[in-house]
Amino acid sequence: MCKTCRDQHLRISENKNHEVVFYQQRKRQLPVEKCKIHPTKDIDILCKECNIPLCSKCSTMQEHWGHHFIDLETIYTDKFTLCQKEISKIHNYFLPTSQDLQREVQEDATEVKQIMDSIRTSMKTEAESLKNMVDTVLSEKMEELHQIEKSLLEKLKSQEKTFDDYIAYLSDFVKEFQNYLSSTELSNFTTKLPENLKIQSIPETTKLVTPNFSSAQYNKNDVAKLLGKITVTDKKGELRSVEPMEIPPIATSMKSTSEQTKQDEHVKSDKKQTLSLSASVTKVREFNVPGVDGVYHVSLDQSGRLWISDFDGNLVQTDLQGNVIQKIKTSGEDQGYHTVTQDGDLIFTDKDKKVINRITQDNNITEFIKTGDWKPLSIHSSHINGDLLVGMLKDREGKVTRYNKTGKELQNIQRDSKGRGLYGAPHYITENINGDICTSNFGTAVVVVDKSGQHRFSYTDQKSDFDPCGICTDVLGHILVCDVITDTVHLLDQDGQFLSLLLTQQQRVEYPCSVCVDDENNLYVGQLGNTLRVYKYIN
Repeated sequence: MCKTCRDQHLRISENKNHEVVFYQQRKRQLPVEKCKIHPTKDIDILCKECNIPLCSKCSTMQEHWGHHFIDLETIYTDKFTLCQKEISKIHNYFLPTSQDLQREVQEDATEVKQIMDSIRTSMKTEAESLKNMVDTVLSEKMEELHQIEKSLLEKLKSQEKTFDDYIAYLSDFVKEFQNYLSSTELSNFTTKLPENLKIQSIPETTKLVTPNFSSAQYNKNDVAKLLGKITVTDKKGELRSVEPMEIPPIATSMKSTSEQTKQDEHVKSDKKQTLSLSASVTKVREFNVPGVDGVYHVSLDQSGRLWISDFDGNLVQTDLQGNVIQKIKTSGEDQGYHTVTQDGDLIFTDKDKKVINRITQDNNITEFIKTGDWKPLSIHSSHINGDLLVGMLKDREGKVTRYNKTGKELQNIQRDSKGRGLYGAPHYITENINGDICTSNFGTAVVVVDKSGQHRFSYTDQKSDFDPCGICTDVLGHILVCDVITDTVHLLDQDGQFLSLLLTQQQRVEYPCSVCVDDENNLYVGQLGNTLRVYKYIN
């Protein structure tokens, strides 16, 4: 019966001693089983001492005199309820938890393959680098050998010329002697031929010393060391996290649906974090950012610094007081086109060149990912696993692509289960604490899919025109999104239910473009112009 019927039922005097319980706690009808000793009787009691099911007639037999008996229907109901509870536990906790852990194992297997592929790529790159280095050193050694050879040959050439000159000298000497010998005049021998003839000695030359080559003494282990080391730790991995099963309170009397709901909410609230929404939003500070004309997107750096961009592609890094540290020119406009990774690197898209760039902490800019025919508009680095979520556009149709840390494409999300396109132009993108991917679809709605890419919900403001811009999530799973038409920041819960207008024109908010929340739960709101304001809205 319902609550009203229950109250009417208990007002009747004949029913005042009736026990009214939840329908699921009702006594179950005892299955009919005939007594083997008394076939006309049903088994309906239990002898407590003998622990044997009996019929009422059996209880009068001599062997059961003085024994205590229990209504078998009560025992059956208790056991039946216990079985139902255990089945409920299996379906509501043990089975889904095991399935979640199984999925986690499968995801770990995928991650292991990705890590191994990354290591293979690194080893191949290292080997290629080593080969190139060997080729370079070999080329240098060959050039050095060529120069030594050239020098030796030049010296030998000089020695060869020395002997050419000496041989020519000897030839001339022989000719002169032959002239004397062929002469018929004896006076040539007495007057012209010198008495002390002396032939110049043979020139001295040295035999050149050629270089030697000593082969390097190396083995396979030496080469293996040059290619790095694969380290497998002996440490055991952490135990997989298993959420404890929530045990509902035992009902002692029948309550109304609303009363039961309040009780369930109370039990859940005891398990929640100590954080909660504040009764009001408090502005902490505000500052102007030089070098930008409009704070269209804000990315938080691990070092407590900010990356801020405007509509004209100016991307500046500032400290928390607004002092500019560095400035970069990009092709970005009114999109969330930059993000900071878990490693502290800045990643930003170039929609014109259709690439994603990385800026390391030593300020080297490298081309990281090519996106083919798709223009990368927005990007977010996951705080859960470091994946990159990229909102893209091609031919007026959008999609979200997931890449891992190394830039390998893992997932494409484009259509819902009915084949309809989910995105027009995903200008801003973020991730919630449960892995949901939340995007601001330019000029239309907030679109949310789960981590597998299944469409969960889309949010639009039913009361007025809605143009979502900057979007972020917080530690409580809330979704915060800017609406540039009504100059407000909407606060939604994890399932897309509207909670409140967190900021409005009453707080002097004008054309809010961007939002983000830091680790201290401070809310940063960027506006048209170069003003950045910081608020507190979580206790």
